[in-house]
Amino acid sequence: MDDRTGHRWAAFKASPFFPASVLVLILAAAAGLFAGSYTYAMANPTPHRVPVAVVGVSHQTVRGKAFAAGLEQALNASLALSFDDSFEQARQAVEEQRVFGVIVVHPGDDVTLYVSSASGASVAELLATAAPKVAPRVGVRLTVRDMKPLQRGDPRGLALFYITLAAVVIGFIGAVQLSVQAGALTAWQRIAFTAAYAALGGLAIVAVVDWGLGALDLPLLESWFILALTMFASGMVFTMFNTLVRRWAMAPTWGLMVLLGNPSSGGAVSWPLLPSPLGTIGRWLPPGASINAQHTAVYFGGHQRLMPFLVLAAWALVSCAVFLIWRDRHPGADTS
Repeated sequence: MDDRTGHRWAAFKASPFFPASVLVLILAAAAGLFAGSYTYAMANPTPHRVPVAVVGVSHQTVRGKAFAAGLEQALNASLALSFDDSFEQARQAVEEQRVFGVIVVHPGDDVTLYVSSASGASVAELLATAAPKVAPRVGVRLTVRDMKPLQRGDPRGLALFYITLAAVVIGFIGAVQLSVQAGALTAWQRIAFTAAYAALGGLAIVAVVDWGLGALDLPLLESWFILALTMFASGMVFTMFNTLVRRWAMAPTWGLMVLLGNPSSGGAVSWPLLPSPLGTIGRWLPPGASINAQHTAVYFGGHQRLMPFLVLAAWALVSCAVFLIWRDRHPGADTS
């Protein structure tokens, strides 16, 4: 590179055209990745491993095995069968979200398939659609029942995905606006105001979706806490990246929370239907952890698990720690 070219390059890097040009490339790539990630995860959900319980003294008969094998072939998937001694044991497995359906093989030629829409509407629909086609081929009389239906205001099971998406997106947009509009806040003040809008935002989501629209019957304190923790974690993730990479913070935040986190969360498509890497990764990201906690709170009360809360808390605490340690790098922040 000669001196003239080097001078032009240095002048270009110092001009506003350089970040604008980089932004054009980033936005173009983000558009393709955004469309690709959601299409890859949601456009053609394919079952990979569907846990199903089998109950009945006849479940090891030729027709019982044939029905399970035929259902597996129809779904082009691997049914992870577990054999229970009683229907109550199988029901408990559904409540604990260890299985997505129950096959009860009765003496003779009768089989009842219990699906659980609340466990995963997309999985329940696949099972309920495939099973009636298999039954005549293997010579059984089939009855399909929904043992855990969705709430009346959410017939497709997408409302939890929508409220989590709102918490995630508003969570980091709030942090963006704090950085732009209130850049002089100290580090602890920034964390406090992030917690404040997270708490009020979580309550606002509950108020609109439950009290206003009646789409979901949400357990107030638990759902509020999950939404507030999600918004806080999302806001602090942006704040962390804003500290580390400054003006480019939106790129990793968007990539982590929206491009990767939301499609892999299991909210729009149940995890047995997601591509295997996404189904695994999604549970360790804030959107997936939030969906898991909220889903259990709404439909499986009394069987809440600690892990989703630990995941959300870990993201929030790590983000706060990184921000506090390197707070002098945060744009416009006071180091006090």
